[in-house]
Amino acid sequence: MSEVSITQIEPQVVVGMWKRGTYAEIDPMIAKVREYAEASGAGVDGRPTFICHETPRQAVKANEEASADVEVVIPVSNVVDGEGDITCYELPGGQMAKIVHKGPYEQSARTYKKLFEWIAEHRKKVAGPTREVYLNDPREVSPEEILTEIYAPIA
Repeated sequence: MSEVSITQIEPQVVVGMWKRGTYAEIDPMIAKVREYAEASGAGVDGRPTFICHETPRQAVKANEEASADVEVVIPVSNVVDGEGDITCYELPGGQMAKIVHKGPYEQSARTYKKLFEWIAEHRKKVAGPTREVYLNDPREVSPEEILTEIYAPIA
């Protein structure tokens, strides 16, 4: 587990989709968004990202009840029209606390705990949805080698 740092993230044009369901839908949603981004000429310009609209406590319950707000986006270089449940918009930037999780997604609770403890210790507040940026593909690396950047907007 890495250390927490503060970084400034610039706004990004993204192609994405948002639905209610379970977090198991993240992977197929990313595949659908990537396919659209490539076919539409949007020009993939970054790593797939999950936007988590629930707090960690809410997330467990929402996932169990299949009522989680599941949003995935992929940064793109060109603004395109959306289609169906896929939209193109500017994802806000801002000051973020960042930590890198190494290992299976299902084992990220300790990393999130460390991030939120750091935020509290430094008298910051979470100022919006957290983000998970998937740095590598779990189909290409072992579960122990999966890398995920976790960001929390702070104020």
